Amino acid sequence: MKKPSASRRHFILTTLAAGSVAALASKAQALTEAAASTSSPTELPSLAGRKVLVVRGGYEPHEPVQCTDLFIPWMRAEGAKVHVFDSLEAYADKSLMGAQDLILQSWTMGTLGKEQEEGLLNAVRNGCSLAGWHGGLCDSFRANTGYWYMTGGQWVAHPGGAIDYTVDITDPEDPVTRGLTSFAMHSEQYYLLIDPNSKVLATTTFSGAHDAWIKGCVIPVAWKKSFGKGRVFYSSVAHNSKDFRVPQVLELMKRGIRWASASKHAPAEPCVRPAYPGAST
Repeated sequence: MKKPSASRRHFILTTLAAGSVAALASKAQALTEAAASTSSPTELPSLAGRKVLVVRGGYEPHEPVQCTDLFIPWMRAEGAKVHVFDSLEAYADKSLMGAQDLILQSWTMGTLGKEQEEGLLNAVRNGCSLAGWHGGLCDSFRANTGYWYMTGGQWVAHPGGAIDYTVDITDPEDPVTRGLTSFAMHSEQYYLLIDPNSKVLATTTFSGAHDAWIKGCVIPVAWKKSFGKGRVFYSSVAHNSKDFRVPQVLELMKRGIRWASASKHAPAEPCVRPAYPGAST
């Protein structure tokens, strides 16, 4: 059998080596992609280029204009394209709703018309995100149960009114809460009826000082959830603009807005994970 020439041997060895390198690179890439698909995101997205619809109004003591005005300049500075509506009519505009990445809502009570409710729910189902706080998101539209299904919670009481209470960070590993610590509040401590299909990030415990039968009850304060393809973020703190002077309250909301804004731009994140004391896991 004729031996291959030196140049032929060099070609064979080079080809084999290249194939081995390519195979190893392909395997490494596959492992990297697999790890990325199962690991939690380590950074929150930027708002650059995001289309944001701010809808505000309703119960005036919640200061919907003053509170949203705390976030609008920040979102625009991040590069977001922000449109502000002081009316619920925006929700019935299919073209407008279909173009948004994020809805930031501060509208306590009120009622959604049929077309408005369908427009809002369909937009979130199709990937638009929704974020808000206090009664502006989870005491809105009490007659619209489909809306409750989307937000994951509904206010029912704040025993004692404005009181001293503590917000406990219960998921310190999530990017929204990482590095934040539990903090004290003097405001309304919300008692909510909640959807267990949420990833709870923070809770509060009721002392029973005002309603003895709820002593020791743990209620979620902040959570993430999915509704169709859309992301929903909620925080029950911030009765008015003064409450945002507490650094953790403002930072928690900013991070929640960042996370939610990625609905159309990032893989779905599993949120069916109740993670607070007393909840099943």
